[in-house]
Amino acid sequence: MIKHIEKKEELLEEVKSGVTLIDFFATWCGPCKMLSPVLEEFDESHSSEIKIIKVDVDKGVELAAEYGIQAVPTLILVNEGKEIKRTMGYQNINALKDFCKF
Repeated sequence: MIKHIEKKEELLEEVKSGVTLIDFFATWCGPCKMLSPVLEEFDESHSSEIKIIKVDVDKGVELAAEYGIQAVPTLILVNEGKEIKRTMGYQNINALKDFCKF
């Protein structure tokens, strides 16, 4: 299940264990809207391995600043609280699966 988070404490709690994919998005962003169903599809088949967290940059301004988000959508893959990699822009399902391999 995809969670929406706006507070730093909540995000830190979620990412401290396991693998987490953080989607920094905005409700007004076209590519973000296109990415949303791709994330839903990915979550259906990978929820046991990877948690997905969505952060609305307009509501989670401090989080976006802390993570240095300069464009949306930005996806960040985190393992045990440490950033592994990030990418920006729309990803189709195959690109997302490739991105989440490490």
